[in-house]
Amino acid sequence: MSNETWKPDVFENLFQNSPDPWNFESSSYEQQKLIRVLQCLPARPISFAVELGCAIGVGTLALAQYCQHIVGIDASETALAIAKTRCAQLQHISFIKAFLPEAYPDLEVSGCDLVLVSEVLYFLSPVDIQRLAAHVTKSLKSEGSILIVNWTGSTDTPCTGDEAAECFIQACQERHWYLEHNERGEGYRIDRLSHFANS
Repeated sequence: MSNETWKPDVFENLFQNSPDPWNFESSSYEQQKLIRVLQCLPARPISFAVELGCAIGVGTLALAQYCQHIVGIDASETALAIAKTRCAQLQHISFIKAFLPEAYPDLEVSGCDLVLVSEVLYFLSPVDIQRLAAHVTKSLKSEGSILIVNWTGSTDTPCTGDEAAECFIQACQERHWYLEHNERGEGYRIDRLSHFANS
């Protein structure tokens, strides 16, 4: 297992070789996980959501019914092209190509009230996870929420899903964001953080 963050060309090659390398459209795991993720959204209205690692836009399209505006971010041009086609009929969705954390679009997503980080963190080194947490917490309104989702099975990525989640949560806690909800499903975990969690 390499401890270095996966580079953008790795993801681009994956999507060029297959339009849906993780079976977002057909996997029962992905479908059930997405249902649960949507159920874990904050109860308050979501004006501006940011989805990190939006891939081909399956989750983006599902999230759209809960948000007034969404920005999906991914490092793969090929994945974003598919996502844009999928979501073309919805004017409140836009996309940005960016490799995280170094190209996090701070200005474009400033003032958001939800950041969804689904199945992204364990592709990053611990240092880059901490850097991403810094960007995410700065871009959110104080009353916003962070929702992270991580695979908990075996992996050849820089971190396991649990290691990545705990690293991100700790970095957020250092910036006064606290865990207000966590749960485990079959093969994944969901954690939601807030600035005003009861703790």
